[in-house]
Amino acid sequence: MTEKNGNELIEAYCVSCKDKRMMQNPEAVWTSQGRPGTQGTCPVCGSNMFRMGRTALHHNLKAPQPVEVVPGSAKGKKVKAAYIAADVTQADFADKLGQELKQIGVPVWVDNGETADNTKWAGGIHPAMEQCTHLVVVLSQWTSQTTSIQNAIRHYLDERKPIIVAMAEAVDPPDAVRNRPRFDFTGDYKTAFRELVAAISR
Repeated sequence: MTEKNGNELIEAYCVSCKDKRMMQNPEAVWTSQGRPGTQGTCPVCGSNMFRMGRTALHHNLKAPQPVEVVPGSAKGKKVKAAYIAADVTQADFADKLGQELKQIGVPVWVDNGETADNTKWAGGIHPAMEQCTHLVVVLSQWTSQTTSIQNAIRHYLDERKPIIVAMAEAVDPPDAVRNRPRFDFTGDYKTAFRELVAAISR
């Protein structure tokens, strides 16, 4: 069913009104498991509404791959995981850092700036940000101008999760992370890596 303006009419339960309503501004989204859903707002109270399942809004949309940073066998345990955010000029550095962290048992998600993720996630942010306990900002001259890195910093600050700065270039960090632990990878890489691992492990 559609409205006169062509918008899809999708019914969902509003937990605030405790009644079913037709969503306003419905939007096709995906869960971290790659399952389809639709989210919108209640036309009466304005609360967020969500409904699982595929609708016409998902037509021609490809389901994303499930996102699982921490293995299911480790769920419920206090596992430290790192979300590495870098700009495209530091893609190789970010990938190398991620691989070395994985080799010592630290679950990692790397956003190296090379592939734009246009997926609309149900949580409003990439699921890996929710799953990772720490943000590692790969610092370069382009950090302040990279939207994905700034979004990651904003989310971790809002959630009061630890943020660590890995200096790939000798530049000043953005004000938002100026007082966060900072490790200089432009010199003694092994020492910086060892100190970064210790900061994640705390």
